[in-house]
Amino acid sequence: MRIALVSDAWAPQVNGVVRTLTTTVARLRALGHAVETITPDQFATVSCPTYPEIRLALLAGPAIARRLAAFGPEAVHIATEGPLGWATRRWCLDRGFPFTTSFHTRFPDYLAMRTKLPADWFWPPVRRFHAPAERVYAATPTLAAELHRRGLARTHRWSRGVDLTLFTPDGAPHPAFADLPRPIHLHVGRVAVEKNIEAFLALDVPGSKVVVGEGPALATLRARYPAVHFLGALHGAPLAAAYRGADVLVFPSRTDTFGLVMVEALASGTPVAAYPVPGPLDVLDTPTVGVMAEDLGTAVRIALGADREACATAGRRYDWSVCTAQFLDGLVPLAQAVAA
Repeated sequence: MRIALVSDAWAPQVNGVVRTLTTTVARLRALGHAVETITPDQFATVSCPTYPEIRLALLAGPAIARRLAAFGPEAVHIATEGPLGWATRRWCLDRGFPFTTSFHTRFPDYLAMRTKLPADWFWPPVRRFHAPAERVYAATPTLAAELHRRGLARTHRWSRGVDLTLFTPDGAPHPAFADLPRPIHLHVGRVAVEKNIEAFLALDVPGSKVVVGEGPALATLRARYPAVHFLGALHGAPLAAAYRGADVLVFPSRTDTFGLVMVEALASGTPVAAYPVPGPLDVLDTPTVGVMAEDLGTAVRIALGADREACATAGRRYDWSVCTAQFLDGLVPLAQAVAA
């Protein structure tokens, strides 16, 4: 199949959305599909306000139209609600071309946290973006149910996967952990206000706190919490070593749609502590692999006693081949739409 995948989130950004999309594209191509990616690195861009590492494409509509016309896609998937996503949406609507979308990020919640305005005020443009899609991909049943309540009923399950050759309990821990007092409490993710990292950093727990990741709040949090070990962004084997070397992954976000870092940690044999919110509610479906509580400190203390072998078993459920099949099953090829 000839698939056009459009995303405003792409390398060099480092986050779960980018890892999910780049892995999916690689696996689709390995299966023999022709995939045309339309991403910010192909256009003139400006930095996103408050997120300088996120680049927003400028005046991309005509170039997108040329690229899509030349490629001749059989299916179009729009992964994000940014400038490239909106321009591709318009191209599809103008031509009566069916398309699918993904709901990866709770932009209404992010904007509410930054503006102090109600999240409901930001839902109309998000709903408008996704409403014409034949299907809206959602990572979990909890997220799909929320989208239904928001007026987006045509959802399709697209779960997430883990590189099970990389994220495994086997191997050495990260060398930075060698002399740290135990237990080691780890957080992995963008260092930004919407990740609620201070709920973790402010916990009164014994041992050490380690943060892996970069983002706009990094300098502020380094200064505010000098006892915390900030390792910056890690990838590949060093990231896997950080997961397996930790005693618990603390996931304080209340706004993630899934939380890929949780399943990477589980596959590495590390339990998870989190709030009982969408994302953790779907991933931490058994108390043997993680603990959810409104008192995050209590969740951390209990999670430290989880069975690490059970964690690894739970993490192995997230197979990329299954996720890729789900992605393909949700597409609506033009020929299929015309026949219907």
